[in-house]
Order: sequence, then C-alpha cells, then structure tokens
Amino acid sequence: MEEVIVIVGPTCSGKTQLSLVLAEILNTEIISADSRQIYKKLNIGTAKPADKDLKRIKHYFIDELDPKDEFDANKFEQRSEKIIKGIHLKEKIPIVVGGSGLYIKALIDGISDSADTNEELRSELLDLRKKYGNEYLYKELEKLDPDSALKMLPQNWKRVLRALEVIKLTGRPIWQHQNQQKSKVEYKFHQFGLLWDRKTLYQNIEQRVDEMFESGLVTEIERILSEGYSMDLNSLNTVGYKEVIQFLQGEITLVRAIDLIKRNSRRYAKRQMTWFKKDKRITWYQINQPSDINYVCDQIIKMCKHNFN
Repeated sequence: MEEVIVIVGPTCSGKTQLSLVLAEILNTEIISADSRQIYKKLNIGTAKPADKDLKRIKHYFIDELDPKDEFDANKFEQRSEKIIKGIHLKEKIPIVVGGSGLYIKALIDGISDSADTNEELRSELLDLRKKYGNEYLYKELEKLDPDSALKMLPQNWKRVLRALEVIKLTGRPIWQHQNQQKSKVEYKFHQFGLLWDRKTLYQNIEQRVDEMFESGLVTEIERILSEGYSMDLNSLNTVGYKEVIQFLQGEITLVRAIDLIKRNSRRYAKRQMTWFKKDKRITWYQINQPSDINYVCDQIIKMCKHNFN
C-alpha cells in the first residue's frame, strides 16, 4: 500500500516549516490542505509559503483559483487523489499539510464521512435565520440544493439548516452523503501533529498578526476590492480579511480590527485542535520552540526509512 505523510495542527504551529524541510530531504512535493491558500491575491492574510519556497518545492492548491471561484472538500478530495497517484508514479512520498480538518478528513476517510458540523458556519446560518427568518434559509437551500429543498418545508428549519450546512461544506447535496458508502482506502496515511503550549501558541498568533499588518495586509485587501471583487465573496469571509473589510467600511477602527483578528485567530486555533484531537490516528509532537521542528523532522524521517522503504 502506497504511503502518504500528513502534517496537521493549529494555525501558527510550524506546519509549513516542517513540510518544507521534509520535502527537501525526501525530494518530494507538497499538497496544501488549506481552504484559503488556493486563492490568488490572498497572500499575506493566508500566510502562504514564501515565493522562493514555492519555486524550490512543487506545491499544489496554492495560487490556483480566482477569489470568486468556489472550492470545497469534495473537490479537494477528488483532485488530491489524482495528484497523490501522480506523485507516487514519480516514486516519491506525497506530503499533505494544512489546518483544514474537513479537507484532511475528506481525503483520508472519504467525503461521505466528512459532512461534520462546522461551528463557525452553523453560527452564521443561525444568525441569518434570526435576522431574516426561516423562509430566507429555505430560499438559499433552493438555490444551492433544489432537490433537497423539495423534500423539506421552510418551518422545519433545523433540517433546512443542516442541508445548507452540508452543501456549503462539501459541495454535495445531503442526500448524496446519506446514500454513499465510505470511500475505499487506497493509501496508508501517516498523520503527524504539532502541539504547542496554549500560551506560547497564542503569542505566536499575535506576533503573526502584527507581522501581517506590517507586511501590508490592509493594502492587499484594498487592492482586491479595488479590482471589483465583492466583499461578500466566500474566499474573503475568513479571519484577517473580514475584519479588515469592516475597518475599510468604517464599521470599526484599525486597532479594533487587529484585536478582533487576534481573538478570532485564537478561537480558530482552539477549534482546529478540538477537531484534530478527535482523530486518535495522529501522532503528536510537543513543540516548545521553533527549533523543535527539526527534531520532529528527524523523527518522521526515521519512521519513513523504517516504514516506507
């Protein structure tokens, strides 16, 4: 059975650094499991690898789509499987790296097992219901999944909300998940996670946010909007972008935007860890400082030599 290395963990945990070191040593290629790095123009706020690293090591799912394009876990699963096969044909071990738990789960377990609840999306849908009512949610479902809408009534809003949640998360109607069996396991996935002390991780997050603003995050978003992209795009509805857009709209101050990004990034990291901790197949490494990444790399390389040859 062909092998695949998977590196997971919360934002700012050093996943990118580890993947780059591993890819260079193993002379292989990287598949990004990040739901936002796939978009062009969204650079600073998504913490993409540096241009020199992208030129040095082949990456997939980075800078491939226009911000107005839609992408989901279903598309990621289907395309990743083809890419993995291609990398194996080169007699290389693919490295999948990212913090999108839904994408990772879809790839490893199949999309039919991956339509889990997303707290952030569910909260957004509940807010829309509170603001506009059951009929609004139902009309949204009619647009995205008319077949499922035909089987529901607007007043049965919990079913409507769940169907909306599934189609938005996976790009596939809920009835397809209910009818589809678990995908066949073709590969042996070796999952490795980076675990930080919470206080240190939060400090890393706050430092990264400060660096993003110093690097021109506001200018990046101003440029995107000036090119005619709607601020309501799904690609821009993410931590770092939505808060700056609020600032540019005059709804909050810049200081408040920075504080919100730090807070929301911390919350996102917490949700990521809650998700990944559920998967007992992940081997976790405690990280106390950036240099510990090298130790983790050595351990994975040893495991590669033992298991992959």
